[in-house]
Amino acid sequence: MKEQIKILIADDFRLLIEDMSETINSHPDMKVVGTACSGTEIVKLANALEYDIILMDIEMENIVAGIMATETIRDMNSEAKIIFLTAHETNNIILSAMGAGAIDYIVKGSPDEEIIEHIRCAYKGNPILNVKIHEIIIQEYKRLQKSEQSLIFFINNIATLTNTERILIRMLLDNKKVAEIAKERSVEIVTIKTQINGLLKKFGCSRTKDIVKLIRNLNLSHLF
Repeated sequence: MKEQIKILIADDFRLLIEDMSETINSHPDMKVVGTACSGTEIVKLANALEYDIILMDIEMENIVAGIMATETIRDMNSEAKIIFLTAHETNNIILSAMGAGAIDYIVKGSPDEEIIEHIRCAYKGNPILNVKIHEIIIQEYKRLQKSEQSLIFFINNIATLTNTERILIRMLLDNKKVAEIAKERSVEIVTIKTQINGLLKKFGCSRTKDIVKLIRNLNLSHLF
């Protein structure tokens, strides 16, 4: 007999576990070997049983139980193949889930045969992410890559800042206007404008708002 794909299911909705188990067990090449109704339970099962794939819900004993369980299981076994099967479709949840180490993400309500195909492909090492999930992950990768490039560019430019320019940036971060800065610094407004133009050139920005936004987005306000 052909070797079966051994599957664990974690979901706090018992009826869904029963339906999914029936669907999976109706296919000769796979078998449900254990079920759990909480993140805590699935961690214990994963530690006690042999399995190939875990179908993991996200919201069980709390709204991120499945994500936390996935992180724990992946810490125990970096090769663990976990597929999220959940009702959550928000970008933040999807990114958090995939960041925990899952290899696929399926939204509840998908056709049974589609879920079965996802399981087979994941088992073979070729997970088939839904187009929407894939696009969300790619966009996040691009955002992080852009942030990393911005961080390197910014850090390189910090070294060229004068003490006066650092003070100016601090005051801009405090949302102070040009006239306020000039008054506090006891200089003419035109002097502050000249200093601001120097900052804009160093950071390749067209407005002081862009510099402030860049610093805050990179969480570097503490440097000033």
